[in-house]
Amino acid sequence: MENKHHELKKGLLPRHVQFIALAGMIGTGIFKGSSDTLNIAGPSVIFTYLIGGLLLFIVMAALGEMAIAFPNHNVQLLLYRAFGFKLSFITGWLYWINWTIVITVELLAAGSFLQFWYPSTPLWLLSLICAAVIIAINLFPVKYYGELEFWFAGIKIIALVAFIILGAFIIFGILPSDIEEPLANYTAHGGFFPHGIGGMLSAFLVVMFSYGGAELIGVAVTETKDAERVMPSIIKGAVWRVIIFYIFPILIICGIMPWNSVTGQDSPFVQVFNITGLPGAAHVMNFILLTAVLSAANSGIYATSRTLFSMAKSGVAPEGLMKTSKNGIPIIGLMITTLCLLVGVFLAYISPSNIISYLMTIPGFTIMLVWIGICSAHLKLRPHYKVKPSFQVKWFPFTTIIAAVALSLIFIGFILTPNNLIGSTVSLIIVGMLVVLSFIAKKK
Repeated sequence: MENKHHELKKGLLPRHVQFIALAGMIGTGIFKGSSDTLNIAGPSVIFTYLIGGLLLFIVMAALGEMAIAFPNHNVQLLLYRAFGFKLSFITGWLYWINWTIVITVELLAAGSFLQFWYPSTPLWLLSLICAAVIIAINLFPVKYYGELEFWFAGIKIIALVAFIILGAFIIFGILPSDIEEPLANYTAHGGFFPHGIGGMLSAFLVVMFSYGGAELIGVAVTETKDAERVMPSIIKGAVWRVIIFYIFPILIICGIMPWNSVTGQDSPFVQVFNITGLPGAAHVMNFILLTAVLSAANSGIYATSRTLFSMAKSGVAPEGLMKTSKNGIPIIGLMITTLCLLVGVFLAYISPSNIISYLMTIPGFTIMLVWIGICSAHLKLRPHYKVKPSFQVKWFPFTTIIAAVALSLIFIGFILTPNNLIGSTVSLIIVGMLVVLSFIAKKK
């Protein structure tokens, strides 16, 4: 039986929203992508994560301010209000494509973690099983989804804290290990900047992919109770937590093992525990990594289905996507996302060794465009607030302009980088197609 009113239910509590955003940010980007960023930049990648974190804070603050000024508006609706149909159409569909690819990456990463225990089982089959699990979870009412995601995210946050504490004990000699002079790893093997400033800047694409998911707060706001009251504390808490959960683990990894010994086969986290020789620790960590990426994929399913619902409501997507189940779940949007995930699993069947690395570059581009859109909407909408929000970005418009310019420069830089040819080509083709479709599509 379908919900005739086509409405989402406000079943999310503040702690749910905070952890949904953290779940979207703490996934493959840190647990699997950290091996890529370390290979690109070495220990200097810490500065990349710091700079990216500052940009993240500005974008999140702008989003939170607009969400308070315009209640029940998520990212796509805010862009519609700021720039009208065409840009809202492009950004909305781009965001959906972004998260569909992210979910695929998270599921493939989950499959690769399962291969730690089942090495002979093909990646595509393990990823398909993981997909079936998270799709089933998203069929439940949103309050149950929020509660489950809260505990999912809680597991990986506890694991990261434990990893940081255990790693620090090993580095400072509190726990015995076979590692000689761990602090020397920060400057040995080519120094702290082994590939120079260029290497540090080159890591931005994976870092932006990693931080993508923070804007889920702007998606979940339409299903959050007392959103105006709790949004400022949710945003501040999410930003400082994610910076800590990225920078400290990277410091630990670089201290315990040489950055150039990080492989893409296993997660650096599992490699660290293998090196320390703690019995069973690698298996425990691999299980935690598995729950972490499933949690991020779970958040992605939420994001895609709600984005399609929002676009249908504002007239930039077919009206049929507004159909909800009796539990208030956008069921048609969920089904469409599921079909796209099957395509991703098929790609894993064709190219299991390279598929994760190829797909990870695309969301880095798309999330930067969405963040640039958020900053631009903030600049456009601030003068038109009917009521001054209780939470506002400091030093407006300079902070927002700085973030928009920095993100634009990063985006242009990666388009011009030869190593990103496949990702940038695919991303530009996607954007070009959406621009053409925005002129063809009719505003409802």
